[in-house]
Amino acid sequence: MNAPVKNTIAVGSGIALALTMGVFGATAGDKKIKGAKEKCYGIALAGENGCGNLSKTHSCQGQATADYDVGEWKYVAKGTCASMSITDADGNERSGLSKKEAKAAKAAMEA
Repeated sequence: MNAPVKNTIAVGSGIALALTMGVFGATAGDKKIKGAKEKCYGIALAGENGCGNLSKTHSCQGQATADYDVGEWKYVAKGTCASMSITDADGNERSGLSKKEAKAAKAAMEA
């Protein structure tokens, strides 16, 4: 292989690695948050969750299948989860939940 081809392959590989890290390294919301973060349950839209859920039905970001599922989370600025308020498609107002609150809410729904 000649030098220009090797350089092209190396540059292409570097770009692919950078894009992969950007896609799989953190969620878009993670990148926007400056400083300390906390997990906030029940506020993630379908496909926009942070990572694994409480039910352990998946372990990756972006795999939530329903909006505002109490078992799904996303990162928010530390200290802001409890004050977050969303209105779901049915007009119900909800607040963000800590992991403990989300587990209790999930258990109540399953009872």
